[in-house]
Amino acid sequence: MRCVIARFPFELSKAGVVESMKGIKPEPGTGESVIIGRRHYPVMQVGQVVTRQDRRDFSAAEVLRAMAQLGFTCRTLPKAAPVRVLSSFQHASAMLGTPVSI
Repeated sequence: MRCVIARFPFELSKAGVVESMKGIKPEPGTGESVIIGRRHYPVMQVGQVVTRQDRRDFSAAEVLRAMAQLGFTCRTLPKAAPVRVLSSFQHASAMLGTPVSI
């Protein structure tokens, strides 16, 4: 499959990506990831290995799009849950054990 990453065209295949990542230990990561085999690789690590480019030259979105088109499972960052902020009155009543709804 032909894809463009960092303005450069690449001819990638699923088997080629798997072969490129063979023997490479996944870096610890908390962001977006790509599942290759049974391992979770940070998307920027996959992009660097597959394209042989510096990580500053491409975005995670470019690599995620290419890997998803090849059929790999990609994980993105979960959206943060909304935080409920209590007023000082609600906080005080909760601390006293007498919940008050407003």
